[in-house]
Amino acid sequence: MSQIFNDHRGRPIVAVTGTGVLTSLGQGVDDNWRSLSSGESGIKRISRFDTSGLRTTIAGTVDFIDVPVSNAVERSFAFARETTLEALSQAGLDGPFNGPLFLAAPPIEPDWQARFELADRLKTGNHSGNAYERFLSAMRDEPDPAFHEASLFGSISERLSDLFGTRGLPVTLSTACASGVTAIQLGVEAIRQGRTDRALAVATDGSVSAEALIRFSLLSALSTNNDTPSAASRPFSRDRDGFVMAEGAATLVLETLESAVARGATILGLISGCADRADAFHRTRSSPDGGPAIETMRAALVDAGLDQSDIDYVNAHGTSTPENDKMEFTAMSGVFGHRVSSIPTSSNKSMIGHTISAAGAIEAVFSLQTILRGTIPPTMNYKYPDGAIPLDVVPNRKRDASVHHVLSNSFGFGGQNASVVVSAPI
Repeated sequence: MSQIFNDHRGRPIVAVTGTGVLTSLGQGVDDNWRSLSSGESGIKRISRFDTSGLRTTIAGTVDFIDVPVSNAVERSFAFARETTLEALSQAGLDGPFNGPLFLAAPPIEPDWQARFELADRLKTGNHSGNAYERFLSAMRDEPDPAFHEASLFGSISERLSDLFGTRGLPVTLSTACASGVTAIQLGVEAIRQGRTDRALAVATDGSVSAEALIRFSLLSALSTNNDTPSAASRPFSRDRDGFVMAEGAATLVLETLESAVARGATILGLISGCADRADAFHRTRSSPDGGPAIETMRAALVDAGLDQSDIDYVNAHGTSTPENDKMEFTAMSGVFGHRVSSIPTSSNKSMIGHTISAAGAIEAVFSLQTILRGTIPPTMNYKYPDGAIPLDVVPNRKRDASVHHVLSNSFGFGGQNASVVVSAPI
């Protein structure tokens, strides 16, 4: 009987028994899926802070959770709390969670106003030494718990651990746009290595701010299509001009298939393969030849014990930036060969924007829904095919299909490449 619960390498099969998601489309898996599969957009003009003078004034913000507007730590924690509550409820788990927590979170900094106030204190106080020494001196003279808390993105996982009773020291990670998949991968590895029967993989990002928009604008990475927010994210389309920054969170309850079956849990799907590869090409750009991304996708397939012909759908990274979309197609061509133009490949980011640290986990949840509901969500705003990217992007309208295995890609800044294979329950 034990062989039924092990994979092709004799490792425990990892099942997903609970999911939660929150994006600019709404709260909860059902509401999000309904909007996503219908082609609705959560991208809109920013209203919670002043955008005067900014080149980009749109984002996929989450404005329906009651948290401090300017505190990205509090926002990211609140989003993660809500998705974890949903995931644990769906998994049928209450009480302390008997397993570790792996959290993907953005590297948050205090907002401008808080730093201006600190700078004023540094000017008026009797502080000496380098910048860090003067900062510590100012904090000792006039402690500011709110400022300190706003800079501690690692506190998000500690608070989640306290709230849900996870086991051991919670792990906080930040691997740019690949963070959500990295969190899932760490949970899978912990289970496969026999260190736990279950784990929480959580990814959250509430860091949309004026400063974040300016930083990405300086990299020429953001769309400036401010007049039509819902049409600004245009993955793989010839007129794409950059990604749209967004917020959100997702939680996956991972556990051994044997444990899930023993307690009568509903199996939503399997995490059958994960892989990551580093890319030292550039600080922000991915290698244009797609080499590291090719290695990542191939490694994920090998880890899953699958061939490229087994993949029914690719949930693309699909950011809507001119260079990244072209690179992803090049990499997919290296993996799928002649199939690349016929395999359905769509981008959730066309509707929810790019949720950065949370993206990989959110897209993994949507990949599970694709399998469970037999529906592939569309790539919206696809009006002008790019002759250099001949993909079946499932343009502008969902498609009914029998899907057993999904490859979901996350290729982040600084060469952080990660892929996950999500499979139907067995």
